[in-house]
Amino acid sequence: MAVNAGQLHSQTNGTTNIDTVLTQEAYRIGQDVHRRILHTSPWIDLVKKSAFPDGMGYVVGTLIYDRVLPTTTANGSTLGLQWTNVGDSAAGAFTETIPPVESASTLDQILTGARDTTIGPADGLSYVQFSRQLKQYELKRAVVESPRINVEDLRFAAHRQEQLKAAVDAMADSTRYGWEERNRDEYDRLAANLIPCLASGTAVQTADQTSARIEGTATADLDVKGGSDLTPTANISNKITDMAYFRLVRAGAGSNAYGRENGRPVFALVLSSEASYQLQTEAGFRDDVRYNNAAVSDLIAPLGVEKSFRGFYHMIDDLAPRFTVDGNGVVDRVQPYGASSGVVTTNASYETADYEAAYVVHPDVMECAIPEPINGSQGLAFDPASYSGDFKWKNLPDEVKNPDSLIGFFRGVMASASKPVKTDFGYVVLFKRTSATPAA
Repeated sequence: MAVNAGQLHSQTNGTTNIDTVLTQEAYRIGQDVHRRILHTSPWIDLVKKSAFPDGMGYVVGTLIYDRVLPTTTANGSTLGLQWTNVGDSAAGAFTETIPPVESASTLDQILTGARDTTIGPADGLSYVQFSRQLKQYELKRAVVESPRINVEDLRFAAHRQEQLKAAVDAMADSTRYGWEERNRDEYDRLAANLIPCLASGTAVQTADQTSARIEGTATADLDVKGGSDLTPTANISNKITDMAYFRLVRAGAGSNAYGRENGRPVFALVLSSEASYQLQTEAGFRDDVRYNNAAVSDLIAPLGVEKSFRGFYHMIDDLAPRFTVDGNGVVDRVQPYGASSGVVTTNASYETADYEAAYVVHPDVMECAIPEPINGSQGLAFDPASYSGDFKWKNLPDEVKNPDSLIGFFRGVMASASKPVKTDFGYVVLFKRTSATPAA
């Protein structure tokens, strides 16, 4: 049975396809069956999971109430409370003594003028105004299928159990990689803040959330902010992460941070190993690593993080997005892997790409809403799909192509909707990884 996807190759010629999915005994392979694996990243664990609501269509809205602070006038722009006296000034109240004596004692004085004269319905008022945002999100899905497999191949396959296990594990890797890409793409799209690192004058830019900005579609214009060229010219620096940290604290993001140390919130920074090393070895900041012995929170410890650094847990993503930028400020994604005729290989251009992205991740920025499986309704029973990418064996009879039900395939269905919540807590840091100059 010839296949076009998931090809196997002979040892002597890496481009020669083998006609069966499972290698047969005639090829005399050894007892050990190995497989190449993909790198994993923290994007599976950091993004909050929830259930997509049933019976509400494909597009759903989420209502977000903005923060509320009092103003001195109705719908005004001056923050604060109006404080007024409850009674008249007491200075003029000490005017009489009982009984009259030549030398009055303050112990004998009474307050004759103290009375509630300034309390009324229109006095001393401050106001609060409720504002809300309606953010919509929609359900999307992806389907992954394996090559068609003839079960008769199992009869002649060498070590078929080991080969099938390696094939199933490889499909699981592909599903995980798909979810990591999906979660990173959507976080990049929804994060409301973009920081392009410059040698001087680096500032936070408000990002467009209506379409994938950098990571998703692999194109973005860095020349649109007031006509200034925002193409990164500097590497990531602690000044930039400090900028994001203090903005998060002032925005109220610390109440649901990933951890706390010395009463201060600790957030998550997802970045490559090279970027993490750059921050921890930057001149003037190395002692932060040496003297930091604080315990990691129970939520973060299972992900392999042993310490924090200047208010952030460094979560290593060694497949962090890398880019090239052309003369017009258009960002093009350089993928870490490539494919030829379905065979995945590493991409050498990824190692030399000049630009890279890091992400300040907060659990309140978004949720990955996955539909619940439907088992049946009104006496009808269905074979439920998990929508999480679990592969199921499908054997579909066909009068002409599969009359004996010997040919089947693995099929996985993935579906999710990215629910935006407090998107102003999300930051994307775009920097020139090949620069020796820290951003300022």
